[in-house]
Amino acid sequence: MKFFADTAEIADIQELAATGLLDGVTTNPSLIAKSGRDFKEVTKEICALTNGPVSAEVVALDHETMMKEAEVLRKIADNVCIKVPLTIDGLKTCKR
Repeated sequence: MKFFADTAEIADIQELAATGLLDGVTTNPSLIAKSGRDFKEVTKEICALTNGPVSAEVVALDHETMMKEAEVLRKIADNVCIKVPLTIDGLKTCKR
């Protein structure tokens, strides 16, 4: 079994990581927006708290813009996992 936190709350992620059970973090732009902080900054902070994958979701709806956003997001940290919507354009992005 794998344990992934679905949050952008740094304090909660720190607490979960301290248990030694945290395998990764899934989050999204709306969760990070609630913090009032910069998306890339928060994602980088989350990535530093776990060696596992950290999802960073694109907000674009078209394939080309998703690809551009993914290029930026993947540079945040080595453990970033790009999350795309399950749409035709999202599937095209996955294939590429």
